[in-house]
Amino acid sequence: MSHRESSYRGEQLSTSVGKAVSIRAPYDPELEVGLTHLPADIFGTEDGPSSIEESRALMASWRPSVESLTRGGAVVVDERQVPGPEGEPDVTLLIMSPAQGNGPWPVIYHVHGGAMVAGDRFYGAESLADLVVALKVVVVSVEYRLAPEHQHPAPVEDCYAGLEWVAENAGGLGIDSRRIVVMGGSAGSALAASTALLARDRRGPVISHQILGCPMLDDRLQGPSIHAPDLHSTNFRKMLQHSWASLLGDAAGGPDVSPYASPARAEDLSGLPPAYIDVGSSEVLLSEAVEYATRLSYAGVPVELHVWPGAFHGFNSLVPHAAVSRTANETRLAYLSRALL
Repeated sequence: MSHRESSYRGEQLSTSVGKAVSIRAPYDPELEVGLTHLPADIFGTEDGPSSIEESRALMASWRPSVESLTRGGAVVVDERQVPGPEGEPDVTLLIMSPAQGNGPWPVIYHVHGGAMVAGDRFYGAESLADLVVALKVVVVSVEYRLAPEHQHPAPVEDCYAGLEWVAENAGGLGIDSRRIVVMGGSAGSALAASTALLARDRRGPVISHQILGCPMLDDRLQGPSIHAPDLHSTNFRKMLQHSWASLLGDAAGGPDVSPYASPARAEDLSGLPPAYIDVGSSEVLLSEAVEYATRLSYAGVPVELHVWPGAFHGFNSLVPHAAVSRTANETRLAYLSRALL
């Protein structure tokens, strides 16, 4: 097997001294060009991640206008303050619904990314508005409290409280509570997967499917892709360490972390909703995404797993014009259309 073949497959190669090293798959050429147009520190630097203030400011600068979310009148945009966890502040939900037609509509309950420390209900909202138009679906995007000011369990409890409210108020929202899809990307995938675990264990709202994009699932940061030696992987690994430490404090990586914080910690994955998981072959989170998909499948949960060749973290939103990004987005859309039937 040539070095190029092994490198592409992300396998472990033995050096002359017998030590196993992980080799990151090379980037897709279009994505590699696109990466040069992104902020140089978007995945952190050699000195560690950007400050929380800088991360929050960057993500806030991407916030779309409410007018743009209406998609020329095709989408009705609303916001609701709903009861949070018992004794805690209310939770804000961004609700986008089809302007035409009759419900009840299926619903996508969206949990935004942002490394646990940044982002809000508007992060990714333009793409979500496009889903409303394409799929005739209601999209609810939850705003949860952020770490490190609010550590576990605050973020996931906010997500769960919002989900409960949506299910309990399905009639008024014009949605079908039997067709609830929970969806998240990156840190949002951790919270989406944890919300699904809570819903199962508390016998709460029935989730029909879970969509986990480039999922951040394991605070232990283990697996070959985590330890790829290239600079991008090293910088991103530092960002992940910071994210988990922000959420969990000194408990991160230790023996006593709840699966409702770090879903890969769950010993029993049976009874969870069918899952769609996609990840890039060239990203740090590849190992934990593939392992979680495998464990779900062994637990009897239907899983559709896609590993996109040459793709890095968040590729399909950061460089959406690349061919692999278009294919990934079209494939996810097709899955959603089937899941929401």
